[in-house]
Amino acid sequence: MIIVTGGAGFIGSNIVRQLNAAGERQILVVDDLTDGHKTHNLADCDIADYMDKDDFLAWIEEGEAFDGVRAILHQGACTTTTEWDGRYMMRLNYDYSKIVLHYCVGNNIPLIYASSASVYGAGTEFAVDRANEHPINAYAYSKWQFDQYLRANWAAIDSQVVALRYFNVYGPGQIGEGALSTFISLALKNEPIQIHGDGTQIRAWCFVEDMVRAVLIVLEDPKAVGETFNIGNKRAVTTIYGLANTVIRVLNSSSEVEFVRRDYADIELRVPDVQKAEALLGYVAKVDLETGIARTAVAYSQKD
Repeated sequence: MIIVTGGAGFIGSNIVRQLNAAGERQILVVDDLTDGHKTHNLADCDIADYMDKDDFLAWIEEGEAFDGVRAILHQGACTTTTEWDGRYMMRLNYDYSKIVLHYCVGNNIPLIYASSASVYGAGTEFAVDRANEHPINAYAYSKWQFDQYLRANWAAIDSQVVALRYFNVYGPGQIGEGALSTFISLALKNEPIQIHGDGTQIRAWCFVEDMVRAVLIVLEDPKAVGETFNIGNKRAVTTIYGLANTVIRVLNSSSEVEFVRRDYADIELRVPDVQKAEALLGYVAKVDLETGIARTAVAYSQKD
């Protein structure tokens, strides 16, 4: 059995779907289903069972054993403080992750942990094994904190742990998150696309199918054990303004671009150094930006 925390969310549900496609049927999805759209994300999947996050947490804190667990793919996280305060975010992203980690260590279960490019803070140098010490928001801090905990205890962790730092993922199943998801949704309705700031911020965009492929690779490849990898598409790079215009062109939309004042801290440059994943795992993102935009738009249109 494979356990996927956050398995009904955006990346988690795509992981479950790909595991299904690869023939895996014994999957336990751990998710509290707080977002209404999550109930539809796995409607077409054959999974073993669901478990509420709090029930799962209580279960593993009591040391209960799951039979035949091949790995835990820890994708569950709180990504926004809109509905939750920073304390909740730290409990879920840091404290909860520590409990899952220690359960895996105590039961010799491989753990694949979803970290984030946000641990690099506002820096532009993305060295794979060194996170910036100045996260710019609560989410970044919570992810950075657990990364630091992993690093401090790495030598003592008697388990198969892999940390993946995701860079700007997008695609089917993403609702209300990220610039590209928002741009596509607006372009499909021919509504104005707002850009915060001057639009010169640079990003590298990775289609969720490529992100999930990285997870499945490290699940099977022993060379990944004990390593941290940046996962993203270094070739799908554009400014935010260029991204908006690409979406409009690919979708043949009549949306117009509007610039609005930016009143929050932002990253000016976020492009992954993926040399380690390429050299050690042979991982290279395959889906180009225009293809990914088109495929995402089709999925969004089918949902409406």
